[in-house]
Amino acid sequence: MGNYISVSCNFIPPLLKMKASKSARVIFPGGDMRQFREPLKAAELMLECPSYFLVNSRSLNIGRRFSPLSADEDVELGDVYILFPMKRVNSVVTGADMAALFMAASSANKRISGCKVRVQPQAAAATASEGGGSYGDSEVGRPRLSLEEIVEGFPTQEYKYRLAGCRSRKPLLDTITEEPVCSR
Repeated sequence: MGNYISVSCNFIPPLLKMKASKSARVIFPGGDMRQFREPLKAAELMLECPSYFLVNSRSLNIGRRFSPLSADEDVELGDVYILFPMKRVNSVVTGADMAALFMAASSANKRISGCKVRVQPQAAAATASEGGGSYGDSEVGRPRLSLEEIVEGFPTQEYKYRLAGCRSRKPLLDTITEEPVCSR
């Protein structure tokens, strides 16, 4: 009932899609992310972290229960997996779980890329001459955040249409008149 949209992890942001087909990524309880380029079983990861269960990030939906992998299932290359404490095995996925996933993914992406960006003097001069000033003075060269870049495949037009088409229900609050009961 009501107007509610569920955000799931089926639409993994581009920072998790980097080198997706070559390795499986696992987010460990400490927040560190490891890449595995060879096929392995879920049991190997669960032995490394006892009292934790493994979940594929594509199966996480806010408001639904966790669907842990069994020990004999293979970890597929190209997917992202997360280890959660065993006490949460029958609980519901919350927004905090998804936030932790995205925070770990973004920090791991920064570590993988190294955050070493260098601008050559020729490129800086070309940018300054095009914008009419330094990079900090002009707003033309700054990247803009858009939903299409963050979540590929998310039906934003359909969501906007549904949001615009929804109207809140305002019930009519009138008194109900009762008819007297006729005696037989």
